[in-house]
Amino acid sequence: MEHDRQYTPAVIFEWLTLVAATFGALLPIMNPFSTAPVFVAVTQGMRPERRLQQARLACIYAFAVLSVALLAGTLILTFFGISIHALRIAGGLIVARLGFHMLDPEPEPKLAADAEAEAMKMHDVAFTPVAMPMLSGPGSIAVTIGMATTVEHPAQNVAIVAGIALTALVSWLVLRSSVRVVGYLGASGVNVLTRIMGLLLVGIGIQFVFVGIMEPLLSQDVIGEIVDRVQKATKP
Repeated sequence: MEHDRQYTPAVIFEWLTLVAATFGALLPIMNPFSTAPVFVAVTQGMRPERRLQQARLACIYAFAVLSVALLAGTLILTFFGISIHALRIAGGLIVARLGFHMLDPEPEPKLAADAEAEAMKMHDVAFTPVAMPMLSGPGSIAVTIGMATTVEHPAQNVAIVAGIALTALVSWLVLRSSVRVVGYLGASGVNVLTRIMGLLLVGIGIQFVFVGIMEPLLSQDVIGEIVDRVQKATKP
């Protein structure tokens, strides 16, 4: 009966909704469009097939980092004694800060000349700096751990992993054609897109903080305690 219940239309809809929510939360933070110019810079001089390999590996690494953060999130919280609500508020503040930074008119930070030259000489630039910290940075990890706190059964973990995979797939599609993307959007296009994603990030971050504050305040224990105190105070 439990097995049948897991595959009802309502559960499938909930699963798909969680996939979409994960994708919507992670894509603005990973923002492969703003990563594309840096990816072009650190892979210039590479043959096209080598650049494609680096794009593929970077997205695989980013997927692996976020998946580990998801699966180990609960253990990390338990080990450090961090409450779910505190993590949601902290993650929301981080995400909102990133969003405000993306709304700022300052240009996207570039790698230092010596760091860029060193990166181009490296045998593999997929993990650093592309996968970390550009794709799977602190903001993405914080959101992933935050989503781990909402998991109630294994199917939800699978849904979040699917959302991470979908985000990594979109990032790969952007990076593999990064030269054409940057050339098509131009500096102003990338700037506009970054600001739009920054606005979405601010909204997502504020929502995280709001839920982290209101959920414990509206819990049955707190409401019950308030009702009891009101009843005692109003008794003759």
